[in-house]
Amino acid sequence: MTKFINTQSADRHWYIVDAKDQVLGRLATRIASIIRGKNKPTFSPNADTGDFVVVINAEKIKVTGKREELKTYSWHTGYPGGRKTLSYNEMKERKPEFIITNAVKGMLPKNRLGNQLIKKLKVYAGEEHPHQAQKPETISLTEK
Repeated sequence: MTKFINTQSADRHWYIVDAKDQVLGRLATRIASIIRGKNKPTFSPNADTGDFVVVINAEKIKVTGKREELKTYSWHTGYPGGRKTLSYNEMKERKPEFIITNAVKGMLPKNRLGNQLIKKLKVYAGEEHPHQAQKPETISLTEK
């Protein structure tokens, strides 16, 4: 008999990930897997059974190849002629947290569950974060 786990009975943990000198895409896939709960035996694709992830040192993330020159971030303001574009380097200077958040969000489901899961990701540019009360464990996502 298959046992289904619901969101309330999920065992939640808090993890800290240091993004210093890590490759953006590889880090984002591993974070998305933890947020989704795929690293647990109680994984259910239709329920939020994952853990919280705090990412520090977001400004020290790396990209491979020519991505620093080629990667762009675009959005539209809603006004006529309101398309805005920033390069990777400009975005890294302005909002380094957005780079990791955007990469992880693209790897989550595109539905209400994905909107709920992305709220479990907390990204900070420096070493400091306000989540000491949750007693997060430091994990390394480099080996695998």
